[in-house]
Amino acid sequence: MASGEELSMPTGINFGREICGELELAESREWLVTNGIGGYASGTVAGLLTRCYHGLLVAALKPPLGRTLLLAKLDDTVVYGNRYYPLHTNRWADGALGPHGYRQIERFTLDGSIPVWRYACADALLEKRIWMQPGTNTTYVYYQLLRATQPLSLTLKAMVNYRDYHSRSQGQGWQMSVTPVDRGVQVSAFPEAAVVTVISDRAEVTPNHDWYYGFDLSAERERGLGDRDDHLHAATLQAPLNVGESLTVVVSTEQKLTLDGEAALKIRRTYDYKLLGLWKSSRAIESKDSPEFASQLVLAADQFIVNRSSPEEPNGKTIIAGYPWFSDWGRDTMISLPGLTLATGRPEIARSILRTYAHYTDQGMIPNRFPDAGETPEYNTVDATLWYLEALRAYYTATEDDDLIRELFPVLADIIDWHCRGTRYNVHLDPADGLLYAGEPGVQLTWMDAKVDDWVVTPRIGKPVEVNALWFNALRTMAMLSRRVGKPHQEYEAIADRALARFSRFWNPVLGYCYDVLDGPDGDDESLRPNQIFAVSLPESPLTLAQQRGVVDTCAQALLTSHGLRSLSPDHPQYQGRYIGAPRQRDGAYHQGTTWGWLLGPFVIAHLRVYSNPARAREFLEPMMNHLSAHGVGSLSEIFDGDAPMTPRGCIAQAWTIAEVLRAWQATELVVG
Repeated sequence: MASGEELSMPTGINFGREICGELELAESREWLVTNGIGGYASGTVAGLLTRCYHGLLVAALKPPLGRTLLLAKLDDTVVYGNRYYPLHTNRWADGALGPHGYRQIERFTLDGSIPVWRYACADALLEKRIWMQPGTNTTYVYYQLLRATQPLSLTLKAMVNYRDYHSRSQGQGWQMSVTPVDRGVQVSAFPEAAVVTVISDRAEVTPNHDWYYGFDLSAERERGLGDRDDHLHAATLQAPLNVGESLTVVVSTEQKLTLDGEAALKIRRTYDYKLLGLWKSSRAIESKDSPEFASQLVLAADQFIVNRSSPEEPNGKTIIAGYPWFSDWGRDTMISLPGLTLATGRPEIARSILRTYAHYTDQGMIPNRFPDAGETPEYNTVDATLWYLEALRAYYTATEDDDLIRELFPVLADIIDWHCRGTRYNVHLDPADGLLYAGEPGVQLTWMDAKVDDWVVTPRIGKPVEVNALWFNALRTMAMLSRRVGKPHQEYEAIADRALARFSRFWNPVLGYCYDVLDGPDGDDESLRPNQIFAVSLPESPLTLAQQRGVVDTCAQALLTSHGLRSLSPDHPQYQGRYIGAPRQRDGAYHQGTTWGWLLGPFVIAHLRVYSNPARAREFLEPMMNHLSAHGVGSLSEIFDGDAPMTPRGCIAQAWTIAEVLRAWQATELVVG
């Protein structure tokens, strides 16, 4: 593995006052750090709370879920040279903004995965870093005085809470217990609550109990959701700093904590260097073209990989679909697995995820999602299990791990058997044409799964094109794996050959592209959607070469934007070009024109397959390089408006967007050499 000295940490995210000093720009850019067990910290570059999901410690109390806001923020102020400099910013329910601490930010950067602020107060320069300790619900906030001509006094107000991360708080009448401890305080929101510790290495800590009412959450208001929140000022921390001195603040649910900020920072940086080292050592070629873009994606990829232990798999892993609000979804996990684990040189993580989900198979299906509260997993998906088989194929191609295939083969055979004879939600093999049928009224089964009350926006009942492309590839995969481990393979080959022969039904020669769904309640659906791209991008294409090119060209001309593919052609009467408004309005647009970032990866791979021009294929990924500096800085967004200027929407950091862009980038790199 390469050492830290042999690797360079990406530092391409670097904003000066032209961004930090303009509130509209600074509050539209959000940072994220994670702990590998489902917890995270996130906020805006401006330091302003705009979402209910923002906080310095959103702990996973039932890893990887049970996410609970424990520390919303530290309101920091400086006294230097007898002048008062607020470093924090708040917006209130009455519309008032104050103080204007963002005006003191001279620079914001990402040092690898660590957000770093530099505040200029006259000739003093104060730096702040935020990171989480891997494997624990622990956040570090580290201040260091880099430049000054006299001592500086730093004061911090710890704003605590205790609520589900989707919720809002009303503090009126809520009496928390704030208890002094050595170097800090412990806060108990109510008798059964997890205890939160706020401590510092050298600050004088004074307990407090003052509710601050009416924090304004502008991003939630834009989403048509509740926009008011209250937080408790539970402690004040104060310390003088001379040049070169530092102050460490730790907030945690853990009992044993280290207050050595420099040592904790070294551990975090070493962790990041290890990720980059694994990626570098795993690459098939030594390419001269290794921009910071790819390095940043590797670090971002790790943020989604979290622990999910079970009695059968105590060290199991899973993938968080997106931050700040998604949990681990089966479909997202399997689509993301190759890019997040194999492309980053971490096949052991892929192996753990595949084994973990195998334990949850039921009636030939893996779960669609694990609910936040830990209820029974939901299985309302037709494609997640097929993506599982594709993820397994990618893993085996990278590792030739026959032992895992032998272990999982009974599960794999059971999956195919259930799909052939029929499983939940009318998922079954149609004996008339060998294609897979799925769906029943009121249920959303494909990745286009928006549902508002009883309204399924895109039901896609019938034979969806990407489902059958996945089915064909799954059968070819099973035949290949059967041969490798000495199992009968002829039946899988026969079923695959039948699906291949009748896949031609999807091709619409008049329109020059594939039907989206066959044999639906209203017949064949000729809506121009991106789902057909998988019939080209998956390893086994059931289309002719001419048809493959037709699909790629049609998607390029009608669906492609700078950051992905639209979910519906702009020429369709139901097209929605902007993802805005209340939940019903947004869900109505989710798959009716909204651009999806993850689809850019399959498009690039399909383009490469058809045109064999890696340089041209890679050009389609270049806009994502600029996007790393917007929305979720250092990461890639879930969705974008279909209409220009393709404003980023949804989650600020999405697993399958990162995964598929990174996978496509490396696919073009491997061809370039």
